Amino acid sequence: MAEIDRAGFEWALRHACLSHYVPDLHADQASWKRQLREAPARVQWDPERDPHHNALPHRSLQLGLAGEAAARYADEWIAGVEDVAPPATEVHALVRAGELECASGLLPVERPYPIGDEVLAHLRP
Repeated sequence: MAEIDRAGFEWALRHACLSHYVPDLHADQASWKRQLREAPARVQWDPERDPHHNALPHRSLQLGLAGEAAARYADEWIAGVEDVAPPATEVHALVRAGELECASGLLPVERPYPIGDEVLAHLRP
């Protein structure tokens, strides 16, 4: 897993386009398609999942990078890299064994990302 610095993450969000057309956000499908083609980042909102992959009532932002955003990510924005394969393997084994409480205890604490509405307004369906 790579950690991205805040300035880079917010740049990507400001320059992103939703991965799907939303009539209330886009003038028309043609303008959305143009934005999608030109944007260096794409956003989709996916449901969070519990250890059994059941959808939870809140969504998380998924960010895809291309072009300038991908280059800047590789060259400027990476703040750290961590191998999460060992703990992920352990969590998976515990879930398969039915030890959900133990598995949940190994998951990182997740918090809402503090960000102004002006950064996300063009990305909220």
